[in-house]
Amino acid sequence: MRVTIRSMSEEAVWQALACVPDPELPVVSVIDLGMVKSVSVDHRVARVELIPTFLGCPALGWIADKVRAALAEQGFEAEVAFALDVIWDPSRITPDGIDKLRQMGVAVPVKSDAAPVACPYCGARDTDIESLFGPTPCRAVYYCRACRQPFEAMKP
Repeated sequence: MRVTIRSMSEEAVWQALACVPDPELPVVSVIDLGMVKSVSVDHRVARVELIPTFLGCPALGWIADKVRAALAEQGFEAEVAFALDVIWDPSRITPDGIDKLRQMGVAVPVKSDAAPVACPYCGARDTDIESLFGPTPCRAVYYCRACRQPFEAMKP
């Protein structure tokens, strides 16, 4: 169903963005990850500014294409840009996004580098970083000494 021009709004843009998943963490949307810096609508044109979770992320083009496609389905012409004046950090992830990531086995570190990362499986903070180089540029590999499980965590 296409949305008529009269019903197009910023809310419709936000709803469309809620359906755009992260390509490496498909359980969370760009909204869950706190990647949306700004949204504006001028008639049929929706402008979306996103904050990259990692400046060297190879998926930025894919994300921009998915945002454009989601907005086109709602009748918008989309302009997508990436903000380079704001540094993304895990504190931008929504509480819902944190829950979804934990269910996937990915921890979200607290902002302080001194605090240990909590295990997404058992909640223990008796964890060690095993490798800064995880399966993607934005994740690291940890090990929980309490439950003896390896897990991934977003890099702070």
